[in-house]
Amino acid sequence: MANKLPKILDKHKICIICEGNEEYEYLNRLKELKVWDEQYDISLVNAEGNGNIPARYQDCYQNGTYEEVLVFCDTEKKPHEQYVDIKRKINEFHGVDSAADEVVIFANPCTMQIIIKHWTDENIKSPGKKVNAPLIEKYTGVENYKGRDDQIKKVMKEITAENYRDMRYRVNQMEDNDVIIGSSNFGRFMNYFEGYTAWMEKINQRL
Repeated sequence: MANKLPKILDKHKICIICEGNEEYEYLNRLKELKVWDEQYDISLVNAEGNGNIPARYQDCYQNGTYEEVLVFCDTEKKPHEQYVDIKRKINEFHGVDSAADEVVIFANPCTMQIIIKHWTDENIKSPGKKVNAPLIEKYTGVENYKGRDDQIKKVMKEITAENYRDMRYRVNQMEDNDVIIGSSNFGRFMNYFEGYTAWMEKINQRL
């Protein structure tokens, strides 16, 4: 009798170090919606603060479990000191001046810049929660947004596979330059996660 068991295929293991709860819950929501190619097995690590990102990155990279280790974080506002420090430490770890440009997913000035693109073309100009609260309420119904866990979860429930496509289009129109307010390179990584795996080998050759 022929073996009727399904063939188990090894998936490509990727780890993404998330700056905090907002980044972690957002990517986890996109994973739940299965908007990315199923050949990728993406694990998320909550660094619980941007100061912890370099150490988490090094740990995950050195344990050899993943084919690719990425970072997802804010640039914050000028002079972007903590963000610049994260990039510097990743570059020093690899001994390559441009290593961080290959593995860091950024949003300027904050991750809400990407999240809000699920509903609007409007740009966020400040990382301040109080400043952005009216815009978040307008599109998600979540009042007085302060980034609390319960508020983040309510915002995530408004994210769907349908408005993911809207966000993807809008983010792909944004500048891929981390010093510009209203920029993000998330579009580049969404293209990676939805397509062939050749990008991983290219990145690893550059590190």
